[in-house]
Amino acid sequence: MSVLVIDVGTSGLRASVVTPEAEVRDVAYRELLPQSPAQGFVEFDAEALGNGALEVAAEVLGRSGPVGAVGIANQRASTILWDRRSGKPVGPGIGWQDLRTVGMCLMLRADGIALAPNQSATKLVALLDMFDPGRDGDLCFGTVDSYLCFLLSGGDLHVTDHTNAGVTGLVTRDATGWDEELCDRLRIPLSMLPRIVSSSGASGAASALPGAPVIAGIAGDQQASLVGQGCLEPGEAKATFGTGGMLDCPVGLERPPFERRGGAGTFPIVAWSDPSGLRYGLEAVMLSAGTCVEWLRDDLGLVTTAADTEALASSVPDSAGVYFVPALLGLGTPKWDFGARGSLLGLTRGATAAHVVRAVLEGVAERGADLLEAIEQDSALHIETLRVDGGMSANAFFLQALADACGRPVAAASVTEATTLGAAFLAGAASGVWAGVAEAASLASPRLVLEPRRVTDRSRWAEALERAGRWVPELSALDF
Repeated sequence: MSVLVIDVGTSGLRASVVTPEAEVRDVAYRELLPQSPAQGFVEFDAEALGNGALEVAAEVLGRSGPVGAVGIANQRASTILWDRRSGKPVGPGIGWQDLRTVGMCLMLRADGIALAPNQSATKLVALLDMFDPGRDGDLCFGTVDSYLCFLLSGGDLHVTDHTNAGVTGLVTRDATGWDEELCDRLRIPLSMLPRIVSSSGASGAASALPGAPVIAGIAGDQQASLVGQGCLEPGEAKATFGTGGMLDCPVGLERPPFERRGGAGTFPIVAWSDPSGLRYGLEAVMLSAGTCVEWLRDDLGLVTTAADTEALASSVPDSAGVYFVPALLGLGTPKWDFGARGSLLGLTRGATAAHVVRAVLEGVAERGADLLEAIEQDSALHIETLRVDGGMSANAFFLQALADACGRPVAAASVTEATTLGAAFLAGAASGVWAGVAEAASLASPRLVLEPRRVTDRSRWAEALERAGRWVPELSALDF
């Protein structure tokens, strides 16, 4: 039997069917863009999200017929609060990018509570303060996966998996359960929290769908991509270049020793879990990747489509000394600096649109190399080949620039969105489509592998990074 996958991203949601041969078929998509009602605020219509997910799932099943299981992949840490009886959200969903709780995080830090505004914890507190200040409503909290499971099961399931729970800020250090003391200090009733289940394991029936297939796979988007690219063992790593960039690497059965962030700026995560236990990993973060290409297209007008950047960058032999630092939203791993800003350096009268476009793609590639080096430093592992997916993986020039900057082979995924494959592998392994996650992940194969062709000047790149830093000192002083 095939697997139905519902994949909810930041700008839209899709449903698709993945066959036992790991082929993605019968895709249905709905755009669902977030709104920004005020500076730093990012909200989405949670009810429209839920309805849209049910619609695309029904559309796909209407074409493909029955499936053996359901897998879910989702944007992480985005927060929804809904009424348990009606299933209706009591307010807007708060997106993972939302920064309205920066002040709350700073005040909590003074009380010894270390939370970041991109985690779910303070987003939930904000929603509760607005819609249930007395904490006496019969409400459910969840990330996007939790809300989808609730709707798909007709209200029977209120669950989340370890990969999603691990980025809420509300779990114990090993991410195996909720931190009851922290929840008490934040005035979050334990009764509204979902049950934490395995990423690969039967959670319950999706009774809202024809045939009531079992929900058997749940994972945050980055971890789903990790599994979808076959990266299960320590030293196997993938990078996803979408709006931002994330590089993830499994480290094994033991959680990384540092509490919140390693010396090179990486974060401990749960890579995935099944009934036998949790597998941990590390994640490195780039705040701006595909956003920089959108800037070239939508704001500067240097290209008509994102795909045009490949040919334009290839039309010149080099960037003529132009460097671009992709810090439109600040810098992430390895040196977190929210006050850094995007920078074009080395411009002369001879610099053309082609040189600027090439510098932008090469700048994102150099940041990818930064993430790779940080993961290797914090994990003490060597990454032989970097596997890549996301929208920018369709750009051959970018992939070559990435291989050059990293100094090792880059393998592009067979599908742009490996999250779909990962969610399918987790669900199919738990429902008998494959014998286990390892067998499923063995089906992942790259569509091409690019070897490094040149050595980039990493010392010059480090100088460019330094010049882009601390442009807004007040923001540079913040650290979460």
